Amino acid sequence: MLVDGPASVSLLSGNVSVLGAPLQIEENLVIREGKRLPLWIKKTATFEVMLGKGASIHEVEEGNVSSSWTNAAKELLSLAKPITVLVVGDADSGKTSFCTFLVNAAVKENLKTCIIDADLGQSDVGPPSTMGFNFVAEPVKDLFEIHSKEAFFVGSTSPSGAISKVIEGLLYLKAMVMDNGVDFLVINTDGWIEGEKVSSHKVRLAEEVVSSAVVGIQKENELTPILDALHGVKVITIDSPQLIQPRNRAKRKLLRELSYKKYLKGAKIESFSLSWINVEDSVLGSGGPLYRKRLETLINLLGKRPVYTEEAIDVLLVVLRKNEFIKDKPIKAVEEYFKKTVKVIREGDEEGLLVGLKDEKDHFLGIGILTEVDYKRKNLKIYTNVSKKVSTLCLGQIILNKNFMEIGLSTVYSKTL
Repeated sequence: MLVDGPASVSLLSGNVSVLGAPLQIEENLVIREGKRLPLWIKKTATFEVMLGKGASIHEVEEGNVSSSWTNAAKELLSLAKPITVLVVGDADSGKTSFCTFLVNAAVKENLKTCIIDADLGQSDVGPPSTMGFNFVAEPVKDLFEIHSKEAFFVGSTSPSGAISKVIEGLLYLKAMVMDNGVDFLVINTDGWIEGEKVSSHKVRLAEEVVSSAVVGIQKENELTPILDALHGVKVITIDSPQLIQPRNRAKRKLLRELSYKKYLKGAKIESFSLSWINVEDSVLGSGGPLYRKRLETLINLLGKRPVYTEEAIDVLLVVLRKNEFIKDKPIKAVEEYFKKTVKVIREGDEEGLLVGLKDEKDHFLGIGILTEVDYKRKNLKIYTNVSKKVSTLCLGQIILNKNFMEIGLSTVYSKTL
């Protein structure tokens, strides 16, 4: 039986499991909006069901889905421990469901089991645009139940423009997992499988995280270029279930926005001084003020006085007033004189930028929304529920409005133009 959320299901009688996790009598199973969960019923069962707007129930034959997943799990569990399993596939191929099933199979074998969720756009173990991990001691019906023990902020919901960052984050998280000791590690990946860089990216993932096995979930042969390029690693291919619910971009976006709300619950505006905090991978905070003569030269070349300037080794940040513009010719003149890249932005360009917050040991604390930069006082105002001491801010590329809706992308403080 397939249940599309938003819905809640309570088992009154019978023997039922969800992706390998048993459903207890009178247990209330909540299916989130935009999600589908399969209930595997042995013989007969009785339920009490509440359906929200757009929810539905489908009675279907189990077919060979359960057996093929069970066979793959048995093969993986038979490998020498510790084992790292990388799961790849297109969006809506069933990666998350299979990862949940695989984690539950390992837990039932009393193995020390861990999940790393590296699906930036549809992350369940951590906020959107992050990769997170935690150990799993009991069977779970939805990875969303798992709270991240540690996370790595990438700041983008797509890996295509952040390949090195994704690799860096996965290596960081896996090192932490291995330091804690693990028997069975499952890594869920993003659904990016098309494009020139994809094969090399996925192969690099498998090689650099030292995967023991790669599971490819495909509908036809769409993963062949990726799987054929893998060497020295066990490859298992399983079919994508026909019953997987396809989700369009709008539905995926909605799920992310619900997740932003979850991870920003109870948030308030906090102020952070540029003098006391590190801003990672950003032109803002990477340099210092211009000396008087250099500032006067800059003003003369631009023909106007900027609100704020900051000079680093390879880039000059120029902040203008809102709705103020400068033509290309003066900017080129500044670049020729200062012999470095000039980054021109405006007050307010930063509003709504998603940020990650870290402590002094570089551990992830949570996310926030940059609401304003007071350039005169050199203060950043961030909407966040993080209460611990923050040492580092990581600026992302996602812009959110006051209702946590994604309204665009921005590279406002990126060191590249």
